[in-house]
Amino acid sequence: MCCAAIALLLLSANMPRARAQSSETLAQRIQKVIDRPEFAHANFGIKFISLDTGRVLYSLNSNKLFVPASTTKLLTEGTVLATLGADYRFHTRIYRTAPVDKKGKLKGDLILVASGDPNLSNRIRPDGTLAFVDEDHSYNGPAVDGDPLTVIKQLAKDVAAKGIRKIEGRVLIDTSLFPDGPREGGTGVVMSSIIVNDNVIDLVVTPGAKLGDPATFISTPQTNYIKITGRPTTGPADSKESLDVSDPVSNSDGTVSVLISGTVPLGSKPVTVAVGVPSPTNFAKTVLSESLIANGISIKPPKRTAPLEIPKLTGSYTPENQVAEHVSLPLAEEIKITLKVSQNLHAGMGPYLLGTIVAKNAKDPLHAGFTTERDFLKQANLDLSGISQGDGAGGDWADLFSPDFMCQYLTYWATRPDYPVFFKALPILGKDGTLAKIQTANPGAGHVYAKTGTFDSEDRLNGKMMLNGKGLAGYVITASGQKIVFAAYVNHVSLPPDPESAQTVAGQALGEIAAAAYDAPL
Repeated sequence: MCCAAIALLLLSANMPRARAQSSETLAQRIQKVIDRPEFAHANFGIKFISLDTGRVLYSLNSNKLFVPASTTKLLTEGTVLATLGADYRFHTRIYRTAPVDKKGKLKGDLILVASGDPNLSNRIRPDGTLAFVDEDHSYNGPAVDGDPLTVIKQLAKDVAAKGIRKIEGRVLIDTSLFPDGPREGGTGVVMSSIIVNDNVIDLVVTPGAKLGDPATFISTPQTNYIKITGRPTTGPADSKESLDVSDPVSNSDGTVSVLISGTVPLGSKPVTVAVGVPSPTNFAKTVLSESLIANGISIKPPKRTAPLEIPKLTGSYTPENQVAEHVSLPLAEEIKITLKVSQNLHAGMGPYLLGTIVAKNAKDPLHAGFTTERDFLKQANLDLSGISQGDGAGGDWADLFSPDFMCQYLTYWATRPDYPVFFKALPILGKDGTLAKIQTANPGAGHVYAKTGTFDSEDRLNGKMMLNGKGLAGYVITASGQKIVFAAYVNHVSLPPDPESAQTVAGQALGEIAAAAYDAPL
């Protein structure tokens, strides 16, 4: 048989399989995923709706409540975007409480007034965007390039430019907008209205030249706020990273100490471990003071100071006393950061910002923030019986959504004038953010725009992990150009203790379900 005949035979043999695959309905494709052995005891809730016609394309348990994990951020960030506006900017200002004499001496305090800006960091780019890496440093991914103290150092330069050379007083951080508060549930980072480098210090650990050598480590940013001790070592090349960093211990001088131990594999890339600062206020005060000193400003606080009473100092917050200001990039950029990488601290602060900035309630900002969100959802004529929410990021056990509600919510967003901002902020399947590694070879990669979510806990009895909730909700642009809204949840999946299993098993499965709508007959 000639080569051409063989090629034709092979082509004809493959054609029926290709036609069979493409002719599988959306329901058939989804069922194949649900029927996998790993989901034998799991619960699925799924809904697909055509935005063009309103027709329900698929529905399974769509009126039931599911653990939504970080898809909760869609509600938080959507409300923040809708109420504050895409062009909203945070203003972080520094004031003096006394005049500056001819020699540059300030006989008074210097006060930075926190505004809730979540991006006092190195995310800011010269082109007016905020940078991110697909695995955020708050989850021990690498930090974006640049100095995390860029904004703080610029503020210090601006103070020096005002002629201040000596401060005979205190350097203070006014966090009356929202004092250092509880820790958000996902990463344990303290929430606050002053947020420098996402309220973490990154420890970057690099293996030594040979097995058993000490590993080197540095902190980013470089600051005296943190004192690091310990001796991590270099493990076998085929081993897994097993670093352990102790909880920070607060010292009497306002600094913190941590102990680092464990191993990093020989020949591996530097490993980043995020250490949440126990006091964002003290952290900000320390790095601001260090930056002022670096700019030639000496600080001589009084030997005896009365208890700090910020309300008595607010009279100094006048245009004449302002010595520096940082204006954030538009909120549209911040929404993108929070949704793309699922930034827990930023989203966790959402209800508090709504409560303080929108509702003007500093006494109970959390409940005031949720009242603001509920008002927004009611104005959208959404049925709230299919939702329960206890925090902004998706780490509270009260967070429960039905696929019905989420599809209604996302359908409503598609009608809003600010929808392009909301849509652009979503991770893209197989391309970026928390979806960068999901279904990369699927034909639907690049055509699914959706928020992910993961909420798991330790199954100590079986030495495994219980995936309480995995979610994916957003939009699909099909091969024919049809626009689809969807929400897909899977709860109660028993997984190996490998931290990557939530993604490799349930994350890939939900990505496959979403991508199935890209080219399935509808």
